[in-house]
Order: sequence, then C-alpha cells, then structure tokens
Amino acid sequence: MQERTTTTAPGIPTLLVILILLLVDGWLFSIGATSSSIPLIAGPMVLGAILLLCFGGFFNIEPNQAVVLSLFGKYIGTAREPGLRFTNPFYAVKKISLRIRNFETSKLKVNELEGSPIEIGAVIVWQVVDSAEAVYNVDDYESYVHIQAESALRQMATSYPYDNHDDPNTVSLRSHPVEISHHLMEQLKERLGQAGVAMIEARISHLAYAQEIAQAMLQRQQASAVVAARSRIVFGAVSMVEMALAQLKEKGLADLDEERRATMVSNLLVVLCSERPAQPVVNAGSIY
Repeated sequence: MQERTTTTAPGIPTLLVILILLLVDGWLFSIGATSSSIPLIAGPMVLGAILLLCFGGFFNIEPNQAVVLSLFGKYIGTAREPGLRFTNPFYAVKKISLRIRNFETSKLKVNELEGSPIEIGAVIVWQVVDSAEAVYNVDDYESYVHIQAESALRQMATSYPYDNHDDPNTVSLRSHPVEISHHLMEQLKERLGQAGVAMIEARISHLAYAQEIAQAMLQRQQASAVVAARSRIVFGAVSMVEMALAQLKEKGLADLDEERRATMVSNLLVVLCSERPAQPVVNAGSIY
C-alpha cells in the first residue's frame, strides 16, 4: 500500500467558526426556551450536538510528523501539514514520526566465515518515508526494524572472515569496514523496503573475538606479526648483503672464492638478523 496525501482543513479558522456557531446556537436555544417553541429548542440542541462532535476532528501535527487517517478500517490518506488541522471527526488518527532515528543492536555472538566465534554489533540509522506502508504492511514497524537489523547483521557476519591475514584480496570484517557497511546497507534495504523505511547508515560498532577464543586469537595475531616482521628483516638483510658483495666486486676490494663468499654471507646475515648487537672478533693475523 502506497502513501497518498489527503487534504485537511486549517484548524484555527475552523475552530473559530465552530465557536461562533456555538454562540449563535446558544442564542437560538435561549430564544426557543423563552418562547417555548419546540423547533427553536430541538433545532439548536441537534446543531449543538453536531458542533460538539466536530471537536473530535481536530488534531495536531508536529514538524517531521505524518498522520495516517482511516475510516472504519479503510485507508483515507496521510496528512503532513504541520500545525492544528481539522478533518472528519469519524476518521481514526494515527501519528507517525518522520524524524531520523538510530539505535545500536545488541552484541551478537556468531560464527564468521572460517567458523571462529565472534561478537559483533552495529549502529543503524533509519527513517520512515512511507507512513502507509509502515502502518499497514507490518504489524509493528519499530520492532520489525530492530529484528531485521539483527538478522541482517548476523547473516552478513557469517559471509566474511574476521581477518584477512595479510591477504589484501580478501574482504574481511576487520580490514574492510566500508565494504562491510555497504553490504549490510544493501541487505537492510532489501528487508525493510516493504515497511516504508529508508536506511540512511549502517556501520559496525563492535567487533571482537568471542571470549573463549580471544586469548588464542591474540597469540595467533602476535605470531603473525612476528613472522611478518622477520620476513621484512630477512628481505632487507639479503638486499644489504647482495649490495655489499656487488660493491666489493665492483671496486676490487676483495677477491673471494665460493667458500669465503659463503662465510661472509653467513656472517653478515647473522649480524643483520640477530635480535642482539653482534660482538666483533678482530683477526690480527692473515685473513686466510
């Protein structure tokens, strides 16, 4: 069901007219009571009842608010003009906020793509854009948004690994927040499209390994960091040794055979890759 705009009467002028009619009605009733005229008594009584009934047709609309009007279960339309408005007093009035809202999901415990249990939460920013769909397509649109947000977050978390383990081609929850937020937004738009709700923003607010494996994953991350650091150190050391040998050969400072060349390479790698400062040994005799 799509929203359609309905026209309502301005409230203040209508209120003034009703008050004036009530005064006239009271004056006519007093004349009828004085003259004992049944028509002048019955007429103002009926008119007064109708005028009093009209007070039920007034309602107030705040900025960024919509009012859904229905008559005996039939959708009439939606009024959005702010201020005091007047409509058929038999219309049922339901107010819907059009303001931007946000909430944070609970911390969900799910298994990511590789099977490791993680805790994940998200912040959802949303807004009602179609009041008719929000009222008539779902039972409780606020509860619907909360439940579908957690469901979409859970499904999204199972589609990606927690970390990419230094693989730039792998999209993970920790290393690609923009892509993850975009995926979550797409899922929410698909789920909430029939509820008259527009998604404005969805982003991860909490992400961590579950408590039972947090220590093991921390050790794994530390080991990966050590391996990555060692790899960089070895790469740099090999490059420096290669450069040293090339310069020695180019400038003719030393003519080394294969055995002494291998010894020099080994010593240089030990010095460059060692965690502790090297202790030099001075050879006072022949280099052979």
